[in-house]
Amino acid sequence: MAAHIRIGISGWRYAPWRNVFYPKGLVQKRELEFASRALPTIELNGSFYALQRPSSYLHWYEQTPPGFIFSIKATRYITHVLRLRDVEQPMANFFASGLLLLKEKLGPILWQFPPSFRFDATLFEHFLKLLPHDTHAAAKLAEHRDASMYGREYIKAEEKRPLRHAVEIRNQSFETPEFIALLRKYKVALVIADTAGKWPDKKDITADFTYLRLHGAEALYASGYTDKALDDWALRIEAWSKGTQPKDARLISDQAPLPRKSRDVYCYFDNDIKVKAPFDARKLLRRLDMESGLAELDWSHAEESGKLNPTKVRTNKS
Repeated sequence: MAAHIRIGISGWRYAPWRNVFYPKGLVQKRELEFASRALPTIELNGSFYALQRPSSYLHWYEQTPPGFIFSIKATRYITHVLRLRDVEQPMANFFASGLLLLKEKLGPILWQFPPSFRFDATLFEHFLKLLPHDTHAAAKLAEHRDASMYGREYIKAEEKRPLRHAVEIRNQSFETPEFIALLRKYKVALVIADTAGKWPDKKDITADFTYLRLHGAEALYASGYTDKALDDWALRIEAWSKGTQPKDARLISDQAPLPRKSRDVYCYFDNDIKVKAPFDARKLLRRLDMESGLAELDWSHAEESGKLNPTKVRTNKS
């Protein structure tokens, strides 16, 4: 089976993007409608800061086209506040908050940990055991939400679909083969994160898919990716999608993953400060010959603002 490769952006509601990525005069309430036709996937990050409501998830589902995929950034209350202790109830609340309304558009769940969070094998395995791996299991977990969710929950899964999870770590204590073995045991992906050298940059494959977050090669959340860098990422993505590992991959464990003929790839650009992310995503899609069917962009605004090199960017018509 051929791999699905999805490349997009982390979030979509950024004021500097208006009149650059978003067309002049586009009202804010239509930004998701535009972004979801210009890119095939978006990482929803508002869910990281607060539990969203079912009405919001339903609205996002209705605004986006068939085949579109949302990845969901899980609540920081579990990862940053509770730091994985006593998280059974908060996890039920998270899955009851409405994300199951995304139906077939629901992609992986991203669990991001703070730089101060150190690896604890017992604690981390308990967390991994709690993760539901299909929508029916997620709905069953959601039934245990607490009273604070009553009247604002959605706890049904109309169809049983696989549910994937990815973990982003930012502390070097995780650079141990024991951590990689745990992720493989529970079929959870290690996020491959490009963080301008600030946090661990390891590329171990631990699941049947690969999850990338590109925060900026030189300046976190700000710098764009050069043509050479995008060429390199395209080659890596092609390798992962074919079930292999790129030659330049730096690994935590010398134990190879189980062989596969293909792996799905999810890749999100998070270098949003200077309007780099959506254009870098499109340029990477172009390198993989995956722009067909996407809405055309007006590259001129980005060029005029010095956001892109006009000699390196071509329109969809070329």
